[in-house]
Amino acid sequence: MTEEQLQRYARHIVLDGIGAAGQERVMAGSALIVGAGGLGSPAALYLAAAGVGRIGLADADRVSLSNLQRQVIHTTADVGRPKVDSAREKMLAVNPEADVRTYRTMLTEANAADIIADYDFVVDATDNFSAKFLISDTCAALGKAFSYAGVLRFSGQALTHLPGTACLRCLYGAPPPPGTVPRNEDAGVLGSVVGLLGTVQATETLKFLAGAGSLLTDRLLVLDTLTMDFRTLSVSRNPYCAACGHRHAESRPTDQTCRQ
Repeated sequence: MTEEQLQRYARHIVLDGIGAAGQERVMAGSALIVGAGGLGSPAALYLAAAGVGRIGLADADRVSLSNLQRQVIHTTADVGRPKVDSAREKMLAVNPEADVRTYRTMLTEANAADIIADYDFVVDATDNFSAKFLISDTCAALGKAFSYAGVLRFSGQALTHLPGTACLRCLYGAPPPPGTVPRNEDAGVLGSVVGLLGTVQATETLKFLAGAGSLLTDRLLVLDTLTMDFRTLSVSRNPYCAACGHRHAESRPTDQTCRQ
């Protein structure tokens, strides 16, 4: 590391469990953030500040005024700009050495594997179930680690997947039918709760890259900020899971579904 890098990352370098070797692993690693909104904002800033070697940002949207209550990487002056451009600008302001690659596109079945394959870890910072299951399924197929998070009103949850551990389909089986879960634009969401979960995702990413601590694998972090109740629930990998199961599909019982 250069003298400037030694100063910039000094608090990581002296940290028991990371040290110089862990920081070098962070700097050699890569992470893709899918969604440059509420969850992606703190994740992007913290990963850039931490010196992650290469960071991808995928989002097709432009900044709107209603985003600013929770998407703290954007400012009023950014309204109308592509989110990936606005976010990249702030990340480089925090750390000019950051290598930020932008994908101004939605993740789809046609492009997901090609984009995700280039990264060590994926942060699911999306706000819809179809995208979340696409990320989970693609990462399971490619053997990639990812962090899932979801937020509604005052509550949120998070889970991390590594190969061999429970994925999103092990937890929920399939996306809920349309209209059964309220959207944030209808039900509302406390901005700071989204930031809290996005920071959890950034922390999981850095722990994974540095090789520090234990991750939220086979555990679902559930939080209710109205009562400040934080708890983790055990989640079992389903051997018959359509995405990550290791048993042959033809042996799957007819009444077997992915489950918590």
